[in-house]
Amino acid sequence: MRSPEESTFSMRISVIGCGYLGAVHAASMAHLGHDVVGIDVDERKIALLSSGEAPFFEPGLPDVLASSIASGRLRFTTDFAAAAEADVHFVAVGTPQVADGDAADMRYVDAAFSTLLQHVKAGDVLVGKSTVPVGTAARLAEQVESTVDGATLAWNPEFLREGFAVKDTISPDRLVYGVPAGDAGQRAARILDEVYASAVATGTPVIVTDYATAELVKVSANAFLATKISFINAMAEIAEATGADVTQLADAIGHDARIGRRFLNAGVGFGGGCLPKDIRAFSARAKELGKGEALAFLSEVDKINLRRRDRVVDLVREEVGELAGARVAMLGLAFKPHSDDIRDSPALDVAMRLAEAGARVIATDPEAVESASRRAPQLEYAASAEEAVRDADVVVLLTEWPQFTGLDPAAVGELVAHRSIIDGRNCLDPAAWRAAEWTYRGLGR
Repeated sequence: MRSPEESTFSMRISVIGCGYLGAVHAASMAHLGHDVVGIDVDERKIALLSSGEAPFFEPGLPDVLASSIASGRLRFTTDFAAAAEADVHFVAVGTPQVADGDAADMRYVDAAFSTLLQHVKAGDVLVGKSTVPVGTAARLAEQVESTVDGATLAWNPEFLREGFAVKDTISPDRLVYGVPAGDAGQRAARILDEVYASAVATGTPVIVTDYATAELVKVSANAFLATKISFINAMAEIAEATGADVTQLADAIGHDARIGRRFLNAGVGFGGGCLPKDIRAFSARAKELGKGEALAFLSEVDKINLRRRDRVVDLVREEVGELAGARVAMLGLAFKPHSDDIRDSPALDVAMRLAEAGARVIATDPEAVESASRRAPQLEYAASAEEAVRDADVVVLLTEWPQFTGLDPAAVGELVAHRSIIDGRNCLDPAAWRAAEWTYRGLGR
C-alpha cells in the first residue's frame, strides 16, 4: 500500500546531477512513488548513493534513500543513456560563481542539457531546477526545441532549506512552474502537477508563469532574505555604537506583521552555497541587462555581511590582546546548524583568519569537522565542545548547534583558561553566562 505522501501517479523520472539538490530531489521523488534514476558523472558519489549512503549530511535523507532504493523505485548511475527510460527529466547541477568574477558559471548546466538531449524523445519534459541567471531558460528552450521535436522545457526553481531539504521537497510551501505559452506549456504544467500530485492535493499554492518570472522568483527570494539579514546586522553596528541591544530591537520591530521576526537575527552573517553567490550573480546579470543600478544595494548587502566576520576577529583580538599564540576555541564550522556545508561559511572563514594571524585555533562541529579539515588543515580539530574549550583563552560560538547553545556556563568555566566567550550568533543567554563569571560579548548587544 502507498503511504499518504505517495502520489497516485507514478512517473518515470531522471534527475541529472546528484549533488545536494539532485540527490535530495531524486530520493524524495522516489519516496513519493515515482520511478527515478539519478545520473551524475562523479563515480564516487554514485557509488555512495547506490549503497544508500548520502555524500553529505542532511537530516532525513539516509532514511528516504534507503527505503527508496529498497523499494526498487530509485537507482543511480553514471550512464546518461539511462535517461532514455524516463519521460520527465530534472536538471539539478550546480551554478557556482565564476573564478574571475561574480557571474554564475553556466558550464555545468549547459553540459548537462547538451548531453541529456542526446537521450530524450518527443513528448518528454525537461525541467530546470538549478538557480540560473534570468534568460537562461529561454535560451535553453530554443536548444531543446531545435534538437528534439516535441520535447518541452519547464523551469521549476527549488526553495530548499539545508537541514529541512527532504521536508521542503516532499511538502513544499509553494510550487513555481515556468513554462512556454500555448499547448506545450499547459501540458508541461499538467505533467508537473502529476509529479507533485501529493503536494497539489493538499493545497500547496501553484504559480504557473513564464520562464523569466520563474527564474527571478528564486534569485529575488534569496536577495530579499540576504537583505533582511544584512539590515539587522547594519542595525547591530549602530547598536554597538550607541549601547542599544539589537536582539531586543529585532523583537520589537518583528512584531510588525509587515516586517516579521524571521531572518532578523543579528550575528556573524549568512554563508553557504546559495545566498552569497546568488546575490553576486544576480547583480552581475542586472549589469549585463543594463540595469545594474536596480540592484546596486546588493553590493552593500554583501559588504555588511562580510564586515560581521571582521567584527568577530576584532572582538577576539580585544579579548586576548595579541592573537599570536592565543588559544581560541571555535564552536562551529558549518555555515548553519543541521548541515555539514562549509561553503562560504562565516565560522570557517573566521577560524582561518584567526589562524593566519597566529592564533592557535581548536575547532569543533557535530558534522563539519571532516570537510573543514580538508579545507583548512592549519586548524586543530576536536571531537567535542568540551575538548575544544579546554585551556582556551577565549571561546567563539559561530554555529548555533543545540550541542553548543545548551552548554552549561559553570561547567564549561571549569575547563577554560579564561572565562571569555564571543557569541557570534546571539544565541546564548548573556545573563546566565555573566552570572557564571564569564565575560560575554555578543554582536550588537
